[in-house]
Amino acid sequence: MNRKIGYVSLIVPSYDEAKDYYTRALGFTLSEDTDLGDGKRWIVINPGQGEGTGLVLAEAKTDEEKAAVGKQGAGRVWLFLHTDDFKRDHWRFQANGVRFLEQPREEPYGTVAVFEDRYGNKWDLLELKP
Repeated sequence: MNRKIGYVSLIVPSYDEAKDYYTRALGFTLSEDTDLGDGKRWIVINPGQGEGTGLVLAEAKTDEEKAAVGKQGAGRVWLFLHTDDFKRDHWRFQANGVRFLEQPREEPYGTVAVFEDRYGNKWDLLELKP
């Protein structure tokens, strides 16, 4: 059986603001931006060149959705961004204003540091050991 997670929905306050942030500050690739009508869009961004699990940017509409922006992980790291060059991406993210919550650290599984995106979601930037 060959299965994988294709997309994860990420609740954001604004389609355009989020699309700009993730593509500019984190270097994600815009894979799709389709107008679905009635103010809805299907926006998919990927960490690589259209590879890996995509994030679907979901614009918050209801009060409940708006309250969930940045809190989908309930204060925990819930998104894990793997990289082949930790130092390169750590430097680039910092240069683009990304806020790291800790200094990089070495763990048995690799080099890691927790960062927070514009909305408060916590991520691990992680270069796994071979």
